[in-house]
Amino acid sequence: MTGPLTTPPESGGVCVVGGGLAGITAAIRLADLGLPVTLLESRAELGGATYSFRRGGLTVDTGQHVFLRCYHAYRGLLERLGTTAGTQLQRRFEVPVLLPGHAPHLLTRRPLPAPAHLLPALAGYRLLNPAERLAAVRACAALRRVDPDSPVTDEQSFGDWLAAHGQKPRLVRRLWDLITVAALNVPSTHASLALAARVFRTGLLETADAGDIGRPLVPLTELHSVAARRVLERLGARVRLRSRVRWIHPEPTGFRVGVDGGELAAEGVVLAVPHQVASALVPPAAAPAAAEWARLGAAPIVNVHLRYAHRVTRLTMAAAVESPAQWIFDRSAPDAGTEQHLVVSLSAADAEIDRPAAELVATQRDALAELLPAARRTPVLDAFVTREPRATFRQNPGTRRYRPAAGTRLPGLVLAGAWTDTGWPDTMEGAVRSGEAAADILARQLVSRPRHHTEAAR
Repeated sequence: MTGPLTTPPESGGVCVVGGGLAGITAAIRLADLGLPVTLLESRAELGGATYSFRRGGLTVDTGQHVFLRCYHAYRGLLERLGTTAGTQLQRRFEVPVLLPGHAPHLLTRRPLPAPAHLLPALAGYRLLNPAERLAAVRACAALRRVDPDSPVTDEQSFGDWLAAHGQKPRLVRRLWDLITVAALNVPSTHASLALAARVFRTGLLETADAGDIGRPLVPLTELHSVAARRVLERLGARVRLRSRVRWIHPEPTGFRVGVDGGELAAEGVVLAVPHQVASALVPPAAAPAAAEWARLGAAPIVNVHLRYAHRVTRLTMAAAVESPAQWIFDRSAPDAGTEQHLVVSLSAADAEIDRPAAELVATQRDALAELLPAARRTPVLDAFVTREPRATFRQNPGTRRYRPAAGTRLPGLVLAGAWTDTGWPDTMEGAVRSGEAAADILARQLVSRPRHHTEAAR
């Protein structure tokens, strides 16, 4: 269903504002409880930041999203949507690392219990010298003792922590930032130690198979949006696309929600939109500190797409160091024949976000020519750039103080989104966890049916 909503949902209904992964998760969870749910999304499709578009004969994802085996909530959502088969999960963590002028080096875990599973990989990482490898092992041991849930830890810089533990700049570039930049969308020097510890401890250091990498095999719209609409409509939920919410007002029996072309009534509301939007929509009585959410800022990601006339690599995914490239993905369609569609994903792309597309393409063509010898002599049939100026919030030290909890001061109104205080970085896992938490809180509040929030709003 599309278009503005001009009639209210049935009595006792719940309104979910925002159709990203957090909103999809919350809507399904609430509909599973038998609650009437209306999901409002301003765009033409669900999926939020995980969407696709058509360009010529290609279906292109806006960003190259991957997940880890430890993303239990996100993987659970895929199972519920019935789209797990549209992804591929490594049997064992493996990342080819490319350095200009060198053959690929394969970082892989061994079938050993954590943390021993990574010791052979670090000991044999030939892009580091022996002293750097030993220093990296010692830092890994120390990082296992860092508490990612401590507010004090969040105030510290991961870069400062690495320097204090003997990690020299070349070691940081060739190992730590390989993961940090991709996972947190900021370099180690600007990253929260708490969020970095969450990434490394949960993903790599505590459980042997937690860091195995999964990636989509189908367009993100197919993986999330189409399947979510199918599940929600089967549950009786109403999905309203192209329905932008303009305001939310508390009422004696719930809330009124203003939508383009009308308004609706709801007993409960899940506000599952980016923090920039949420701060403008949330009633002041619900979150008096909402103005401070702007301090979370935004960090960009840029993707450069290169379609080669012939295959230039057999690698499906690789990371690059000491190069303008970062992570490289093969997104060739099954029917692409001998052509190959490579995507270079550039996180922490503050320097790239406003550069002309022609410059970005030229830089990455040269970079891939240095990393992949076959790319030097293979014509590029097409090249283009996608940009996500607000891909994540800026995950700097001290940001946790600005990430709100799911519950607000108005019972019946809850917040969701990877930017809320999930304890996780701004990832698909964090988004799904936030949707689950918001739905659970709202369901408990509706059972108790509080009626005093309008007095707090006056």
